[in-house]
Amino acid sequence: MAIRKVGVVGCGLMGSGIAQTCAASGYDVVIAEVSQELLDKGMDRLRGFLADGVKRGKMTQEQVDAILSRIKPTVSLKDFADRDLIVEAIIENMAEKRKLYAELDKICPPHTIFASNTSSLTIIEMAAATKRLDRFIGLHFFNPVPLMKLVEVVKTICSSDEVIQEARAFAESLGKKPVLAKDTPGFIVNLLLVPYLLDAVRVYENGLASREDIDTAMVLGCGYPMGPLTLLDLVGLDTTYYIANILFEEFKEPKYAAPPLMKRMVLAGQLGRKSGKGFYDYTEKK
Repeated sequence: MAIRKVGVVGCGLMGSGIAQTCAASGYDVVIAEVSQELLDKGMDRLRGFLADGVKRGKMTQEQVDAILSRIKPTVSLKDFADRDLIVEAIIENMAEKRKLYAELDKICPPHTIFASNTSSLTIIEMAAATKRLDRFIGLHFFNPVPLMKLVEVVKTICSSDEVIQEARAFAESLGKKPVLAKDTPGFIVNLLLVPYLLDAVRVYENGLASREDIDTAMVLGCGYPMGPLTLLDLVGLDTTYYIANILFEEFKEPKYAAPPLMKRMVLAGQLGRKSGKGFYDYTEKK
C-alpha cells in the first residue's frame, strides 16, 4: 500500500515540524489539535519557520505556498477518516495517548498505519488500546524535524514486516535516514544519550570540573557539535529528567537515575533556554 495521505495529531513543536516535512515532500496532510487556540499557535510557528527559510534563501515563496496548500488544520479527529498514515505527537502521557488511539481506531479504516512520535514510552502499550497491533509502530523524529535527518522506526513484537518496510520507505521519501529499533524505552538514541547527559551532570555536581570545561572537553576531545550541559539546556532539563525517570522505571539501573542536582533544577524551574536559565544564564546580554 502506498502512503499518500498523512495525518498528524498534535501541532506543537514536533507535530508542526512533521506536518511541514510531509507537505514539503508532496504528501496531503491533515494536522489536528485539541483547541483552535493551540492549532493557530502551531500553524503560526510553522508559517514562521517557512518565512525564515525564505529570508535566508533556503526556499522560495512559491515553495512555501505549495507546502501550506497541502496542509489542512483541524480540531476534529473525524478528518482523519481517509488517512493512510497517522503520526501522533501529543503530550508524553500514556493515558492520553491510549485514549487518542482508541478513538482513532474507530474512525480510521483498517489499512491506516498508526505511528507514535514518542521518545520514551512503550509502543505496544499504546497499540493495545486498538485492534490493529500489526499496523502500529513508532516513528521518532528529531527536533527540528525539517532539518534533522534521522528517524527511528520502532518495531513492536506485533508490528508486521510489511508495515515496517512501508514506514522505512516513507521516512526515506521525506529525505530522512531511517534506523530500525526494537520497542524498548529510549529506543537507540535516548538509550545511549541520556546516561551520557546524566553523567555530565554528576561530574559537574561533584565539582570535578566547571561547566565550561566539561562542555569544551567533549566538543574538542570527542568532536561533538556541543557539550552535554549546553545540549541539556537546549533540549530542556525537564524533558531529559522525564525520559530518565521512564528509563529508570523500566530498567532499574543506576545509570538512568537522575542526579539530585537535575531534580532540584527542574523543581526550581531552571529548565534551560526555554526558561531563560539552566546550567547557563540566557537572560544575560552577550
